[in-house]
Amino acid sequence: MQFTLVVYGAPHSAQSAATALRFTRALLASGHSILRVFFYGDGIHNGNALACPPQDEQDLLGQWQALQQSHQLDLTICIAAAQRRGVLSDSEAVRLEKPAANLADGFTLAGLGQLAEATALSDRLVSFGG
Repeated sequence: MQFTLVVYGAPHSAQSAATALRFTRALLASGHSILRVFFYGDGIHNGNALACPPQDEQDLLGQWQALQQSHQLDLTICIAAAQRRGVLSDSEAVRLEKPAANLADGFTLAGLGQLAEATALSDRLVSFGG
């Protein structure tokens, strides 16, 4: 079965991001495929390269990046939600005349059309948080 996941929760303020990560691992271990993990609303903070969790907390960013590398996951961040919250790619930082970019490696920015497309092509859409 092919899944698309939507993550609405920030890694530091909601359990939904950690739950989405565990669910992603379980799906992959069960032989399912994941078309896209779409981060929306405060969920875009999962792709902030400048996040520094304390040593006694999970490094969700690092774990998402490791999954992305080992399974070639499409980790997509909503560009409008990211701009509102200050998470920018190199090209967006230049375009918006901001001094720096902070989109983490392994994540891409895209519009809601990418979510609509993934929803249409997937067998299941599962959302975390809200």
